[in-house]
Amino acid sequence: MKTMLDLVARHKAGRAVGITSVCSAHPLVVEATFAHALKVGSDITLIEATCNQVNQDGGYTGMTPADFVAFVHAIADKVGLARDRIVLGGDHLGPNPWTHLAAEAAMAKAEVLVAQYVAAGFRKIHADCSMSCADDPVPLPEAVIARRAAQLIAIAEKTHQGVGGEAPVYVIGTEVPVPGGGHEDLPELEVTTPDAALATIGTHKTIFAELGLSTAWPRVIATVVQPGVEFDHHKVIDYDRAKAAKLSRALDGQATLVFEAHSTDYQTPKALRELVEDHFAILKVGPGVTFALREALWALDAIEREWIAPDRQSHFRDVVVERMTADPRNWAKYYHATGADLKFDLQYSLSDRIRYYWPDSEITAAQRTLFDNLAEQVPPLALISQYLPDAYAIIRDGGLELTPENLVIAHVGATLDAYHSACTPALELIDA
Repeated sequence: MKTMLDLVARHKAGRAVGITSVCSAHPLVVEATFAHALKVGSDITLIEATCNQVNQDGGYTGMTPADFVAFVHAIADKVGLARDRIVLGGDHLGPNPWTHLAAEAAMAKAEVLVAQYVAAGFRKIHADCSMSCADDPVPLPEAVIARRAAQLIAIAEKTHQGVGGEAPVYVIGTEVPVPGGGHEDLPELEVTTPDAALATIGTHKTIFAELGLSTAWPRVIATVVQPGVEFDHHKVIDYDRAKAAKLSRALDGQATLVFEAHSTDYQTPKALRELVEDHFAILKVGPGVTFALREALWALDAIEREWIAPDRQSHFRDVVVERMTADPRNWAKYYHATGADLKFDLQYSLSDRIRYYWPDSEITAAQRTLFDNLAEQVPPLALISQYLPDAYAIIRDGGLELTPENLVIAHVGATLDAYHSACTPALELIDA
């Protein structure tokens, strides 16, 4: 689509511009993203859904691709952000939700997935077929990965021909953990070698030509690589541009391609800026913004404990921990601590498995009580400043109503500030 192609063209022309890709299906995070876009005057806002979050079977959000589009558009309308300023992306689209099946069956499901994404209006498609299915070797050969990705892009092209509108743009490759994150503590990461990055591009381009997809190749805007950034439960591996210097130059001969960097959550503002300058022009963030959401909700819980009479309190934080403990399916494979250490990970792990529990009915009821309490009995500014100082400053500066929702949105927006600054160099700000 033109907005993404133009962004890549500007970057390839020498302007260190980028875009933040927010991957979340939480309504307050999406609202915060749109409110932030209005505040900073972004021309386009990129919201993505993964194959695990949103698929034809409902994913863990219970939403199909069409449902997700309606959900996003309703929030945009509420905030006042024009729908044509939103780019919808599908992340890791492929057989990952169905790897328990044989490859042929899993890929058939993946074809339906991609067709539904494109038909619903998603126009940035990351085709990821790197995972082995039930009857596949481990690891999967590069040529098989590329051929399956091209197979899905062929479906996307065919679907677009039927529904019309702007043609999709594509992202290829994957050198990151599977959707949902890795399982264990991480050692220091190996940066993708330039030869490996170029081999991935070359293999895909050859197979595109074999499958009659040469007209789609100019709309392949990025390849996913590992620039040496990641996080596990307790630590962050920070970007080291010296280690990524050779990889950064690998696309100098590729006129239409940039890098897409996954797992940029929790990177410093300086690291984010350097990533964009080094041609990792698409910065993905997911747990980083939902972690900020959890921080804000915990802060509101602390304010409630100090401000609201005990017999009226929601005990929101306690309800969340109790529900997670009672239903371990979304964290049991990831957290292996016990006792107090487990309770800590349930709440504070950087992998943020808590994000899977926000739709739980008991948790949403407790959150509603929490918000109602603090709306009916507005806490003093001193308490807001104590527990949510960044949101306090944003609310005061913007003259916004002091509501629980606005405080959460402001706190998440503070996290997005670092991404916006990284993606928008000083010259772009002056031109705006």
